[in-house]
Amino acid sequence: MRRGLRDQHCVEAFTWHTEAANIESPPVQDAAGFRRALLAWYRKHGRDLPWRHTRDPYAIVVSELMLQQTQVATVIPYFANWLRRFPDFTTLAAASESDVLHAWQGLGYYARARNLHATAKIIAKEHAGVFPKGAEEIRRLPGVGRYTANAVATFAFDHAVPIVEANTARCLARLSNLQIRIDSGEGRTKLWELAESLLPRRCAGAYNSALMDLGALICVPGPPRCHVCPVRAFCRAENPAALPFKRTRTPTVALTEDHSLVVRSGKILLEKSRKRWRGMWILPRAATAAERPLLHSAQFPFTHHRITLRVFAEPGPRTIPETQRWFALDEVEDIPIPSPHRRALVQLLADQPQSLCSTLAPT
Repeated sequence: MRRGLRDQHCVEAFTWHTEAANIESPPVQDAAGFRRALLAWYRKHGRDLPWRHTRDPYAIVVSELMLQQTQVATVIPYFANWLRRFPDFTTLAAASESDVLHAWQGLGYYARARNLHATAKIIAKEHAGVFPKGAEEIRRLPGVGRYTANAVATFAFDHAVPIVEANTARCLARLSNLQIRIDSGEGRTKLWELAESLLPRRCAGAYNSALMDLGALICVPGPPRCHVCPVRAFCRAENPAALPFKRTRTPTVALTEDHSLVVRSGKILLEKSRKRWRGMWILPRAATAAERPLLHSAQFPFTHHRITLRVFAEPGPRTIPETQRWFALDEVEDIPIPSPHRRALVQLLADQPQSLCSTLAPT
């Protein structure tokens, strides 16, 4: 397949430089052989992702924050649109929070967008637009933990630092037949040690990409595809489908949230959220829901909750608080609205002209 320019040289040269970091007890006995087999497979079958065609730290930071708790297929179009709208740290730093949240809407977990915006301001103001190269310095940026810092360091600057995320954690747990929970303190420490024990001194970015793809394509959750695994000979797992061990998932909590549809003279009343969707516009919260006709009901997931959004008809108030504002229908396209509320608006205003429906359609 067509390999991203960032990885091509390393993939071709990797066979000739396979020294491991000086860490004892690697999860496989022949670490060099493991890396050769993994990289040979990656050269043919690795995913051709847009952020693998660059070493621009800005683009890589954007991709890493978007990929947190979000699937690759969902991120790809957002990544391209984001770079067109905000091509660098300076442009993003100068943007308003409303514009940033509007560009992010539909990806969820909006704290990531606010952290990215804050990071851009720090880079523009304190670093003269130049992104720091060291993982420890990167880790001081808003919302950046050990994984994200190491991922940017290895993919942008090819630093020999390990990465542990969902895919690599699963691979490492199975390779080493790890019999402790990977979400425990001891388990997390062990995974980082295992990751570092297999890390090459050069071309670590290509190796880390390969290990991630192994988890995404072969060593998948549930029954892995062991019959086509390129590193099966190195795996110690006795029952790979049972690994990794994790704590029991937190039960889902059902919540109901009541909101109002208030329309007057071709305008819609919206409220600026100060909680879950801070900085975004939502339908106003309903104070007298039981006394009004129910217009819309839909469910959506949010972290450990299953939320039922109910929308009731509400007459227009005489005065509105400072958190609320009237919007003309043609303004709604350009403001950040969380997807559940935008979908409710689409349904509730479906009897309006088709142009309005397309304006309100969720991204």
